[in-house]
Amino acid sequence: MSEIPGPAHYALPGRGLEAREFATELLTLLDEAGLSINDDIDRTRECLDQAQRLLSSHKQGATEDRAPQGQGGQGLAPWQVRRIARFVEENLHQMIRTEELAGIARLSVSHFSRAFRDSFGQAPYAYVLYRRIARAKQMMRESDEPLAQIALCCGMADQAHFSRLFRRLTGETPSHWRRRHARTGAL
Repeated sequence: MSEIPGPAHYALPGRGLEAREFATELLTLLDEAGLSINDDIDRTRECLDQAQRLLSSHKQGATEDRAPQGQGGQGLAPWQVRRIARFVEENLHQMIRTEELAGIARLSVSHFSRAFRDSFGQAPYAYVLYRRIARAKQMMRESDEPLAQIALCCGMADQAHFSRLFRRLTGETPSHWRRRHARTGAL
């Protein structure tokens, strides 16, 4: 079935970026590829493909309809993106509040939410859900842990909550996904 989107569809081909924005988005993609290389090779490939498209579109010098400097659309600094991504990965087993993430980035919640969306292409809550499902997939591929245990390790209330969320985001149940990927060895 369809995969859930990862953080940020950073820049689509044909969209030009300012040098600072370009560097920030490219670093974000490379950081995410580095974080996912051992856990999710498909996500790593996706990040590298996006980085390649970003470089190609920047090289072509295409223009983009973005707000002028200082009028929004700024996104997070690379250090903020790295810290937030690391914090989320290390704390998937527990509740992660937007206020905590904003504190890590040293921003107000409202400013952080806008900047996060600009950098990751989705709201903080959606990103955390994506990472939880990615971690669950990794655990299902690498272990024979019961789905109830995987659900708890990924910050879900119980197996039913996990199953509903997984199906909503991937289009199939965790047990079906696990059987399909165990059989084929695919990601």
